Amino acid sequence: MNAEILAIGSELLTPERLDTNSLYLTRQLNEIGVEVVGKAVMGDDRARLTAAIEQARARTGLLILTGGLGPTEDDVTREAVAAACRRELVFHQDLLDAIEARFRSAKRAMAAINRRQAYLVDGFEALANDRGTAPGQWFRDEAGILLLLPGPPHELQAMFERECLRRLRLAIPQQHIVTRVMRVAGMPESDLDQRISPIYTRYQNPVTTILAAPGDIQIHLRGTGPSGAEAQALVDELARLIEAELGDRIYSREGKSLEEVVGGLLLAHRATLAVAESCTGGMLAERITSVAGSSNYFVGGWVSYTNRAKRQWLGVSGEVLETHGAVSAETAGEMAQQARRRAGSTLGLAVTGVAGPTPDSGGGKDGPKPVGTVFVALADEKGSDVRQRQFIGERDRIRQQATQMALDMIRRSFLPKAGG
Repeated sequence: MNAEILAIGSELLTPERLDTNSLYLTRQLNEIGVEVVGKAVMGDDRARLTAAIEQARARTGLLILTGGLGPTEDDVTREAVAAACRRELVFHQDLLDAIEARFRSAKRAMAAINRRQAYLVDGFEALANDRGTAPGQWFRDEAGILLLLPGPPHELQAMFERECLRRLRLAIPQQHIVTRVMRVAGMPESDLDQRISPIYTRYQNPVTTILAAPGDIQIHLRGTGPSGAEAQALVDELARLIEAELGDRIYSREGKSLEEVVGGLLLAHRATLAVAESCTGGMLAERITSVAGSSNYFVGGWVSYTNRAKRQWLGVSGEVLETHGAVSAETAGEMAQQARRRAGSTLGLAVTGVAGPTPDSGGGKDGPKPVGTVFVALADEKGSDVRQRQFIGERDRIRQQATQMALDMIRRSFLPKAGG
């Protein structure tokens, strides 16, 4: 069964509020084999909401509405659902008694407007709310299942787990969802899709989704089946084909970040790392140390932004800086070696480049470098391996891609050498 979620409340259409309920519900639904195929945020407009409910029910077997069950005039979910289902709202004295009792237990007087919360859509079943005054509602007919849940997350989550999960398990066919996330570094999204789309488009199950970030692409595979083992087998089959096509471009098969993968490799090889950064301004060290336990392999680093800092803190020779410039393969190589020597680490990693928005001011025989020029160097006891890339984008995007490139150089240094 597929599901859609409508989050209701005009406040969710402002930049100050975020719909987190749909994230929770998606996770819960996936665990019982329900695929969420649509989410939307609707303001407190009865006519618009009525139309949205009618359209969603016509195409989806499970529709969940969150919010709009409060006592105020702008809480219109009940009225919109009644209109969409061509039903009346019916007052229930027992619900009002329960609401009044809740106010008495809090030693508060109930406002008259709370009476609105004692109305159910005709034929709908009340869902008890032990954390608030708004009961939820459950309905099932030939069109599917319709769920009305309160908006406050602590109320919604308690109600869903206590009142809804059991009903849903009984109402929907047994189904399992298995997900795998593979991550790829150093490959444009269009190039990747050109290579693997002939593979994944042959499959309707699993479903493949590609998500791209600077220097990093995630390939999400979602398989469904009557058992977890059958769903897993479907995902494994497609994953093997994609892995055969992409090879070592894939750096993670379990959704781990590149810094986590690199940290694991450094630990496994009992290697330590020091960094020297210029254009990335500490972003590389921040990513490395964001992984718990990174002190076991990360020694430290330098943010040597100016030529003076490169000379005095790292010991990069003035001749190299003057001859080749700060943004050069020669400078990057010296930065990496000096970081390694001064830190006493196994490896030294360095990044220098032009993040923008203006080009490099010059220096060196090659003259100014355009925005996006980046040199990354990885040094060990044998010397430095230096790579150059020309990235496209604004300042933060260039810096992010540079850190991704640097981390991937470490990962690749541990891969088996061809013919080795």
